[in-house]
Amino acid sequence: MKSPHPATSADDATLATSGGNVTSHDAASLAITSADVTGGDAANRDAASRDATGGDAPGLANGADATGGDAASLGATSGDASGGGATSGDAAGVGATSGGAVGSAERAIAERNLCGLVGALAKQIEGHIRERAGALDLTAAQAVALRELTGPMTMRDLAERMSCEPSNATFVVDRLEEQGIVERRPHPGDRRAKQLVLTPEGAALRERLIDLLTEASPLARLTSEEQAALNDLLARVVR
Repeated sequence: MKSPHPATSADDATLATSGGNVTSHDAASLAITSADVTGGDAANRDAASRDATGGDAPGLANGADATGGDAASLGATSGDASGGGATSGDAAGVGATSGGAVGSAERAIAERNLCGLVGALAKQIEGHIRERAGALDLTAAQAVALRELTGPMTMRDLAERMSCEPSNATFVVDRLEEQGIVERRPHPGDRRAKQLVLTPEGAALRERLIDLLTEASPLARLTSEEQAALNDLLARVVR
């Protein structure tokens, strides 16, 4: 009886060649070859070998298909890996979203701080105007109206400059008119409208007011260049 080890070595070579991927046909061929070699019949062994070879032919084809299938499986696995990459991409997307959320939060904090600063500045300016207006026996609203009367204008124009309703501006102008500071005149281009014009006394009072408002103003802490830059920035926001 011949030892089955040579056949086993051949099988090992076959397994090594195929990379360890043994198909069902290869398994059947190996079983037949092993049984024939064990029987010790050389002719039968040769026949079995030929049968095995013949059997292996379609088996090899199937093996090729299996290999192709394995390649496809590998491709699928690669695709799964790509899917993992997509998952990584999703993670990156989540990271981007998280970064965007952080950016939005930081922007919200910056805007809140800026609003607080603008509000604090407005309060300081309002207090400054009230203090200076009191020195001239004027209310803060009257001082603002007098400051904004840079020339003849309608009540609506004045209200817009004062950032108030026309009815509120009318109330303030009525008090100024009673004091002889402002007078209403017919509009040269619209007979239905009136123009607000400073009297000589009102013009002199306005000059004194402007001097007082400029002195020790909260905005006086900035240089002329800084005030111009701040004016430009605020003009881009306030429209």
